[in-house]
Order: sequence, then C-alpha cells, then structure tokens
Amino acid sequence: MTDRPIDPAALTPEQARGLFRAGLRVPTAGWCAGRTQANLIAVPREHAYDFLLFAQRNPKPCPILDVTEPGQTSAALFGGDLRTDLPGYVVYEHGEPVAEVGDATEYWRDDLVSFLIGCSFTFEAALLEAGVPVRHIEQGRNVPMYRTGRPCRRAGDVGGPLVVSMRPVPAERVADAVRVTSRYPAVHGAPVHVGDPSELGIADLDAPDFGDPVDVRMGEIPVFWACGVTPQAAVMASRPKFAIGHAPGHMAITDARDTDYLVP
Repeated sequence: MTDRPIDPAALTPEQARGLFRAGLRVPTAGWCAGRTQANLIAVPREHAYDFLLFAQRNPKPCPILDVTEPGQTSAALFGGDLRTDLPGYVVYEHGEPVAEVGDATEYWRDDLVSFLIGCSFTFEAALLEAGVPVRHIEQGRNVPMYRTGRPCRRAGDVGGPLVVSMRPVPAERVADAVRVTSRYPAVHGAPVHVGDPSELGIADLDAPDFGDPVDVRMGEIPVFWACGVTPQAAVMASRPKFAIGHAPGHMAITDARDTDYLVP
C-alpha cells in the first residue's frame, strides 16, 4: 500500500515547515491554502535601521509584516525556526550570493534582525476564485520575477532596483486582477504595471532574473506586481557585509491568515 500523495494546499503551516526542516526544497505557491506567506531578509543589526527605512520609503515592494529582535529565530507571525523552516535560503557576503542552502543554521548570527515582507502569493487564491488564472501554479513552476529599470527610493546605504513578479492575465480579466489585488495593500496590492515589459526595462519575459518563465498565451497581457525580492536586489546593489534571504519563491509560511490582510 503506497502513501497518499501530499496535497500542499491542505497542509497546516506547522506541517509544511516540518517538511522543509526535513529537507524538502520546493517553491511554495499554492501551499497551505488560506495562510499568509512572506519574504525573508535578515541583516546584521548595524544595517537594520537602513533596511527598515528602505522598507518604509518603498512600501509597495517592501510591506513589512513583522520584524524580530536581534538574534531571534522566530517571530510573532512565524512560530517555526527562521533558520530551518523555509525550503531555501540565499546567503550573501558583500552583496554576492555565496551559498544556497536548505538550512541556514551554520550561517546564522546572533546580531541578525529578520524582516518578514509581504508576498503576492497571499492574494493568488483570491485571483483564482475570481476566475483569473495563475499560470505558474498551473504549470508547476516558480513565479517569474524581474529586476526593473525603476530605482527604489534610497535609505542610507541601502538602495537598488524595484523587482516585480509577473502573471499573464486574459485581457478581459485584467480589471478583475486589479480589483482583487488592490484589496491586499499589505502584500503588494494592485499591479505596478500592465502591458509592455520594456516600459519597466525588462527585455525578455522568457529570461526572468529569479524564478521560472511561464507561458504567455494569445489574448493575454503580462501584469506586474511589486515583489518582496526587492530587498535582496538591494542587498546585491548595496553590498552590505552579510545578509540572508529566502530563495526567491521559497517562502516563509506564517501562522497568519490571508484574510487578515484583506481590506473591504
């Protein structure tokens, strides 16, 4: 008798985090239906104020959901261990990625301040309920993410480009996509751009900077949302001595509910 296949959508955050702690490394779109996912960036205390100010000045790509005290390995919204309970991490030194790991324990420092940043995965169930397709879930891929030519507002030593995620939407559903996502301002909200990617400085949709390309079909329009990988792009541009982020698309699954961030 074989084990029943795992339905990622039906798992609790605790169950999902246990799988990731045990070594499972997968993108988390569609996991733990109804539970809020978050981006992670952890920086030394000496850089934390600049990152906090950067997020405050750039709330569209960097909506803060929670911040830890230095050295804390859990958060009010995340009952697991931030070092082990995400499916993937990127370790940076002087802005360069030096390791991609499934367990960041050996790299963790007692002075790290962790920021949990809102994620657009939070509103994807609402898009599907409204009849808006979510192609990366359909195709079992990671969401495509792109650096843009739009600079974020700088804060101290921290600056960098806006990063966006892209979902192709049938032309007749674009208004629905805007309406639905605008009700989730704490997790990026409405799109920042609809249509021609070159207006964002994106040369090729088939070559995302992070994640995987997805099919854009006849009659569909690329729609772009601000993305919580923006702080990692800022790390790469600003080159602090050290930082740890989630592997793009491999999110922290929190104990919060998507409906906590829905506004009327």
